[in-house]
Parts: sequence; C-alpha cells; structure tokens
Amino acid sequence: VGVRFSNLELAPFWGAGLRFSLAALTFVAIALALRLRWPTGRLLALTAAYGLLSFGLFYALMYWALQRVTAGMATVVMAMVPLVTVLLTWVQRLEPLRRRTVVGAAVALGGILWMTLGEDRVVLPLTGLLAMFAAAVTIGESVILGKKVSANHPAMTNAVAMVVGAASLLALSAVAGENWAVPTRPDVIWSLAYLVTLGSVGLFVLMLLVVRRWTASATSYAFVLFPVVTMLLEAWLADEPLSWRGTTGALIVMAGVWFGALAPSARASTEPLTTAPPAAEAP
Repeated sequence: VGVRFSNLELAPFWGAGLRFSLAALTFVAIALALRLRWPTGRLLALTAAYGLLSFGLFYALMYWALQRVTAGMATVVMAMVPLVTVLLTWVQRLEPLRRRTVVGAAVALGGILWMTLGEDRVVLPLTGLLAMFAAAVTIGESVILGKKVSANHPAMTNAVAMVVGAASLLALSAVAGENWAVPTRPDVIWSLAYLVTLGSVGLFVLMLLVVRRWTASATSYAFVLFPVVTMLLEAWLADEPLSWRGTTGALIVMAGVWFGALAPSARASTEPLTTAPPAAEAP
C-alpha cells in the first residue's frame, strides 16, 4: 500500500531507488557506529547478489507492476512465494520436492487464474501479472541467498546489500529517463517515511534474523499473510473495493500454499516426489 502511494508522485524506479538510498545510509551509519566488520571475498559477493535480487530486481518489478495492479492483487501473487521457494530449493538440491507441494502449487495457480480471468475479459493486466510472477521468483531466490549470508550482522548485510540495490535502481531510473523529483504531497511523504523506516530498516533486519534461525522455505511463509492484511489496509486507506472474486481467489491461493507447504502433515511428510533434479551428465 505504501508503494502505491509513493507511485502517485514519484516515478517507480526513482521512488524505489530513493527509498533504499535513504535506508542504505541508515544502515551504513549503524554499521559504522557499531564498528562492524565489512564482508570480504565470497561473503561480499553473496551479499551483493542478495542486494541485487532483494532490493534491485525485486523492487523494480514491484514498483513497476503496482502501477498496473492493486496492492491486494499483487500480494495474492506474492502469496505463492513459499511454493516458489520450495521449488527453487529443490532445483538447487537444498530440500526434497514432495507431491503435496506440486498439488498445492496447482491449487494456488488456480486461485490466481480465478482472480485474473473474468467472465468475458482479463481482470488483471498480463504485463503486471507477469512482472509479479517474476518478482515472486526473484524474492524466493533472495530468501535462499539471505540464508547463506545470515550469519553476518543484519545491519552490515543490509548496509552492503541496500547500497547495491539502490545503485541498480537509480541506474535503471536514469536509463528510463525518469524525473528525479522530491515528494511534496503529504501522503507521499508519509508513505516514503514509512517505507524507509519500518518498511525497509525494520522489515529486513527482522527477515534476516528469522532466516538465520529457520530454513529459507519456512521464512518465506510470511508471504501467505500479506494478502489479508494488504486488502484490508487498501480498502481502508486507498478506498479500494473488496471484490468477491479477489477475496475468493485469495482464499484459494492461501489454501493451496497451506496444503503444499505449511500444513503440519506437509512439513512432516516423508514421501518425496524426488530428492533432487537429475544431474547433468558430464560431456
């Protein structure tokens, strides 16, 4: 919802770049004040890759897509992140793939199609929907990378990662020829302040602390809660009507994610579909 308000006055890539530039400065100041050790070598490369995916590519897709779809519909697509993350961990031989995951993914996809396809027209624009799917894959992979760098202090990880992400967003904004305007509308200023503080500094410290203690796939389960909260906030703050099709679609998506990834029987299942994708034969 905050991104939707930011897009009212700020160009999407510039708005995202400004947000993470301010958040990066905050984290750099915290890292310097705490005299934290800066990452080097492989850890630095992984942290930079984490920043490029988490704050560069993901938010470029999100800010652009949220000019075309509502925040509520976007978070319903994002609710598939746990299933996407499970599939990515399987491809990378980190976790097994189970039959329940495949069935749950099919149910969740059906929920998205139910919301997207009306009786006689496409309700959601295809470009926005594809951007959201790409964002789901991007953030799923970034959670896996976050697990790999989670042993480092979260302030230092975010300081490096957000500098990389902000630089890539500002470069993209410059290439797109966006106007680098300073916000003047009160609602945009307040949304930017929220996005920089709680929405960036607070959120990503907590995410790294959680992924340090949980698996990457378990951490991604937070995305299942987003649609309910976002739809209610959007209806309250942005006067976006709650449609029966969007509400039922959200419930179907969350049911699919629950069945495929969250239910105790799914997590305790011992019957994998296969333990890992087949290895490529050596030439």
